[in-house]
Amino acid sequence: MSQMRLVIVGAGGRMGRTLIRAVAEAPDLALAGAIEPQGSALLGQDAGALAGLPPLGVTVTDDALPLFAAAEGVIDFTVPAASLGFAALAAQARIAHVIGTTGFTPEDEAKVEAAARHATIVKSGNMSLGVNLLAALVKRVAATLDDSFDIEIVEMHHNRKIDAPSGTALLLGEAAARGRGVEIGTQGVFARHGVTGARKAGDIGFAALRGGTVVGEHNVIFAGPAERIELAHKAEDRMIFARGALAAARWARGRKPGLYSMADVLGLHDI
Repeated sequence: MSQMRLVIVGAGGRMGRTLIRAVAEAPDLALAGAIEPQGSALLGQDAGALAGLPPLGVTVTDDALPLFAAAEGVIDFTVPAASLGFAALAAQARIAHVIGTTGFTPEDEAKVEAAARHATIVKSGNMSLGVNLLAALVKRVAATLDDSFDIEIVEMHHNRKIDAPSGTALLLGEAAARGRGVEIGTQGVFARHGVTGARKAGDIGFAALRGGTVVGEHNVIFAGPAERIELAHKAEDRMIFARGALAAARWARGRKPGLYSMADVLGLHDI
């Protein structure tokens, strides 16, 4: 099979540069384009040089549509507003769109679902194999234990992260809620301050820490009577997310349009 041609959007960001390096290292993939927003100081640069590699002959541009039309997939770790625009273009081009962006509103999610009628979209709050396996385990543990075990999710990220809780924390919270047969929208507790009263049985709590250069740490705590179970994941390098995103793109190649998750990619639904 020929190399899969991929476009990286948000090419100048930390994840964008990591993705460019990951694509360059993969013999079955080819960098078909690198996108930055209008007005970016990085426009016109070689994508390889931008990522600390020898020149790749791919110039950073702000004109996505012709690149999408000539590619088989796009990988997107940007911001919700940009991702929605890229989803519409991916639907127009009928290609795969791997979305690692977090912070979507319910209205945004509806627009992504609409784009998935024509694009093959793989969307996840975290693209790493370890985190998605952790989510499957969280679902299983939550289904096994009753609500005498309180569920708390603690996450920490670098001081430049703009959304909280993290997309990964929400992914884990949703897994716990599915295990319990409840909705995270009704059982999730996202802030505590002042006299909050006693914790309600069945709540799923979140705490977000920010500081330094932490790539990502997540702990899911099941605190029961006189015992506690903790499941944890610590990310040490952004390349784990890039490798997962490339695996998602490979999986999506040639697959029918629809909205998929990393659980689909990794076959974790039955765990």
